[in-house]
Amino acid sequence: MPVPGENTRRRGAALEGDILDAVWDELAEVGYARLTMEGVAARARTGKQVLYRRWANRAQLVKAALPHRTGTIVDQVPDTGRLDTDVLAVLRLMVERQREIGPDVLRGLLAEAIDLDPATFGIMEGILRTLLERAAKRGEIPTADLPARVVTLPADLLRYEMLLSHEPVEDRTLTAIVDDVFLPLVRHRPAPPAGGAGL
Repeated sequence: MPVPGENTRRRGAALEGDILDAVWDELAEVGYARLTMEGVAARARTGKQVLYRRWANRAQLVKAALPHRTGTIVDQVPDTGRLDTDVLAVLRLMVERQREIGPDVLRGLLAEAIDLDPATFGIMEGILRTLLERAAKRGEIPTADLPARVVTLPADLLRYEMLLSHEPVEDRTLTAIVDDVFLPLVRHRPAPPAGGAGL
């Protein structure tokens, strides 16, 4: 007969939820620098091999814990009817996440970005490209056919600001990224020639 509170039979989503909750509890107690797979496993009352079957390293584990606690920006893509306010809304969501997870976790993840799945950073490109495509259809910009480095520029600049600051980035900085850097760049980029790409 099962012992009350026994967790040995947890499977799937229930086990994963307990593990991701344990990540946040460990982060609150020891911080990112001292977080270990062993510590999370012990707190979740499971074996570390269970963690390694799902996540190759602590960066991937913490990255998985973010949407578990804060939700995902993919589910909150804004549609304000204007490119500037759309992009500003996305940057504000990033700052709100910075507030929720804290600078210690954010810096730890960015420092160990090489350990994350490259697709992690493609998520923001997809969101911003969606905003640009909408803006091009509205006639706000000549084209949404832009290099990836241009598309992700607002998010990349904000990540840089986050690395430099111990506090959440101020709203005036977000506005400057959008109005002074990003919009002039995308508004004045020529549209590709009709009938195919140029030389």
